[in-house]
Amino acid sequence: MAVGVSTKEKILDVAEVLFSEQGFNDTSLRNITSKAGVNLASVNYHFGDKKTLVRAVLDRYLEAFMPAVQDALITLNLNESYEMSDVFESLRGPLRSLNSVRPNGTSKFMLLIGRGYTDVQGHLRWFITTRYQDVLNLFTESVMKANPSLTRETLFWRLHFTLGTCVFTMLQAKLWQKLQRTISIKMLMPKWWLTC
Repeated sequence: MAVGVSTKEKILDVAEVLFSEQGFNDTSLRNITSKAGVNLASVNYHFGDKKTLVRAVLDRYLEAFMPAVQDALITLNLNESYEMSDVFESLRGPLRSLNSVRPNGTSKFMLLIGRGYTDVQGHLRWFITTRYQDVLNLFTESVMKANPSLTRETLFWRLHFTLGTCVFTMLQAKLWQKLQRTISIKMLMPKWWLTC
């Protein structure tokens, strides 16, 4: 039995790396099995198909993240009022705690979420929204409480663009690091700013 667990974890670990590096669409099961040193039947036995494997990889993080977010939001909602910054602050602890789930867990989770967002993984959205519907509803209600004049449509678009910004930043992290090393801060500032 230990061999099956070991094989399953090996598949999950390799799939996580390949999914985060190459994306879900560009990573084949054959590529995963080759890097993991297992046969395709092992993936089929443990996961059934690629979609289930994708969900299993992400769920290793979500199982820790979502309950922690729920707890933080419940605590936040004990306050009569709060600001949007408090809502986002309630995500910081749960995100950072993912580093104890897996090494560099926060970065890996954000990268995987980003891949799910850019690779248009409808099954992944369905999985998250159905399995963690209560937490997502609590988050939405918390945002609405912090912004009582916000319409649901405006909320949708603001969260959509916020997530898009986070995803773009995470997916382009190497580019940002390279730019940071090669571009002087003075190059980014307008000339008038430097003369003040």
